[in-house]
Amino acid sequence: MKLIQTAQAQTAQAQTDTPAATPPAAPAPAAPPVPVAPSAPPVPPSATVQTTPDAGAPPAAPAPDMITQLVPLLFVTLIVYFIVLRPQARRTKEQKEALKNVRRGDTVVTSGGLIGKVTKTVDDSEVEVELAQNIRVRVLRQAITEVRAKGEPVKDQAATR
Repeated sequence: MKLIQTAQAQTAQAQTDTPAATPPAAPAPAAPPVPVAPSAPPVPPSATVQTTPDAGAPPAAPAPDMITQLVPLLFVTLIVYFIVLRPQARRTKEQKEALKNVRRGDTVVTSGGLIGKVTKTVDDSEVEVELAQNIRVRVLRQAITEVRAKGEPVKDQAATR
């Protein structure tokens, strides 16, 4: 409350210090108009370029280096490689290896969803699959999506005779 009273007293004192009746200032005589060259169009104040920095403005921050900008990008790339790409390549390699080693007696699943047992390998790209008793189809190795169970190794008939 005391602060308000002191503030009011200071404003009252400031008003009494200034002369109450100051005569209005006489208008200054108008200067004669300066002729403008017709070839130079007037430049608006917003179009002028300031060449000197403001004295009160803080200094501009230096631009970050190229390396510091690339570090997060490289970090994300490494994460994607180890979480996504590397395991996918490993699975692809395992599947190719399994398809290459398909032999007689293996239970396989085709891309069409048929489950059957390999009866013989026709060549490097085809195998014969038995879907049911006496129902055999030739399937491309690429169409085999999964090898479910490995069959017993084939015993040579000639060796047992």
